[in-house]
Amino acid sequence: MMENPKAARAATRSALFGGIEAQRAAMAATADEDEAQGTLTPKAVEALVASGALRMKLPMVLGGFEADLVTQMEVLERLAMINPAIGWCAMVGATSLGVPGAFLPDSGIARMFADGRIPRGAIVVTPSGVATPEAGGFRVNGRWGFASGVRHSEWIVAITRVERAAQAPPEIYFMVFPTSACTIEDNWQVLGLKGTGSCDIVVKDVFVADDMAFPASDAPRRGGALYRIGLPAFVAYEHAGFALGMARRVLDGLVTIMQNKKRGYAPGGSSMVERGAVQRLIGHTEMRLRAARALNVEANEEVWETVASGRALSAGQQCAVRSAATYATEVAVEVVNEAFRYAGASAIYEHSFMQRCLRDVTVAAQHYMVADTAYEQLGRARLGLDDINPMG
Repeated sequence: MMENPKAARAATRSALFGGIEAQRAAMAATADEDEAQGTLTPKAVEALVASGALRMKLPMVLGGFEADLVTQMEVLERLAMINPAIGWCAMVGATSLGVPGAFLPDSGIARMFADGRIPRGAIVVTPSGVATPEAGGFRVNGRWGFASGVRHSEWIVAITRVERAAQAPPEIYFMVFPTSACTIEDNWQVLGLKGTGSCDIVVKDVFVADDMAFPASDAPRRGGALYRIGLPAFVAYEHAGFALGMARRVLDGLVTIMQNKKRGYAPGGSSMVERGAVQRLIGHTEMRLRAARALNVEANEEVWETVASGRALSAGQQCAVRSAATYATEVAVEVVNEAFRYAGASAIYEHSFMQRCLRDVTVAAQHYMVADTAYEQLGRARLGLDDINPMG
């Protein structure tokens, strides 16, 4: 009997959302300590693992959920509302398991997922390392930035250039190796997302066996439609969910602040909720945030329907879903900045979630996935131009 897709999707959503709710208090409680330490604390990691969110992108045959894109987006939205650092590490950590889980050969899976245990990972996507082929595998050297969650990871997934001949263009490979094989540089002193521990990593003369590497052009060895999506659609929704979650928390928080706040130097200052400027801000911001969210739901549902039916995504669809994530991030930055200003002086203190979200969303918006080039490529697609690069 074939599984009912709607029932399966509902069950997945129930399990993931229920797992988050069960760990909500634990994840919220670590936020200050995560930021102070510059990485997720052991308690935060324990809560994240227990929530099930790290398994949302993993093939079902390996114990994962293999969730649809909108469900994953909503998972990250909820996590970002609770603790942005945990939300960001969930985003990266889930991808670091899903990619090798779908593409590694069986013998590589036996190493990474030894005895059926699901490990913790980190992934670095800029191909700044070089791998030289040798007998049985590759010799890898390089330095990668922004290894979010690396301090609690056990495995690294690194996009690497494979150079086979002096005149030949390099091939792009995924290399998978233990975190213990790299040096973690303590250079994550930043404005926002402090709790993610997104340090640089350095690898020197590390041997990676053939079965722990695979070309970026490979077809998946296990799993379903999720692993046929390609880039950028395979990860764009993650950034949308993260940004929308922070903006929603800040907007809801502003409503509470305004309901309890008066302003004015004279005794009995005027209630903020009676001010037309505040009323317009809340109403207009609510519409912008909901519109950005609806756009991303629509774009990602279209992507999922396309790949689930066995069709490949067009370049235009890839550009559209990345642009939707870029737009959601832009709106989130605007919402958080406006809310911070209206919240008043109480928002400037380190204990305020307003100032933390302001810093975190500002840093999140610097990610290349949500750069303005997304709009340029979408424009090229809509204009019918050639040479469209959705990741350009």
